[in-house]
Amino acid sequence: MITKNTPLKEVLKLASPCRCSACNHGCKYGSGSLVGEDAENIARFLGISVEELKKGFLEEVELFNKKMMRPRLIRDDKKPSGRCVFYDDENGCTIHEVKPLECKASMGCKDYGEELSIWFMVNHAVDANDPESIRQFAQYIKSGGKIIPGAELENIVPDKERLKKILSYETFK
Repeated sequence: MITKNTPLKEVLKLASPCRCSACNHGCKYGSGSLVGEDAENIARFLGISVEELKKGFLEEVELFNKKMMRPRLIRDDKKPSGRCVFYDDENGCTIHEVKPLECKASMGCKDYGEELSIWFMVNHAVDANDPESIRQFAQYIKSGGKIIPGAELENIVPDKERLKKILSYETFK
């Protein structure tokens, strides 16, 4: 069972990288957010600077009020989704060895892929110290978004009074 506290090492084991066509399917419609040393690892792999990587290959996205970088999407007709800039129809992911953590953890063909995606979201995007992040996560849950054990609002913000104030917009910072 995947929980919010499942260690990264276990998540990566569960996600076990592969190159099946189902996994590549996700690369045709999106890309994963970068965290930690992802940008440095990709830049080193490509033989370019992090600044060159950001200018030529990455775009900024916001997830639960957190600004993050991800590989740029090549979109047709102004659609919100698109092919990852690092995806090649013949070879698949051209940075497979150093792909972003979100891609490693959650863009797979496993039955529990959604749980891995939620693990990434609650451990790398939702910020317990940012009231707006918590409100956006609460809206995600309210709209039918799944969660994993340990990712309940009461676990992310254990102070019940603070959580109540955040959700009622009494707390902004």
